[in-house]
Amino acid sequence: MPFYDLKCKCGEVFNAMASVSDRENRRIRCPKCGSNDLEAVFTNVNIIRSGKSAGTECPNLGQCGGSCPHLQ
Repeated sequence: MPFYDLKCKCGEVFNAMASVSDRENRRIRCPKCGSNDLEAVFTNVNIIRSGKSAGTECPNLGQCGGSCPHLQ
């Protein structure tokens, strides 16, 4: 199940683990006020690169985010 970073209309920002179906059907509730009037909050995404030598560079790093076979 994915985690969602959400913000409620009351201003509460929280993280919830829920199914895609729960999110699509608005079954996630704010822990502060109980509302299901929530919007997604986009936070930083961490990309972990391989431990290979720094000399190995991906020619498409800006497009693949470091997950291509060049860094494997």
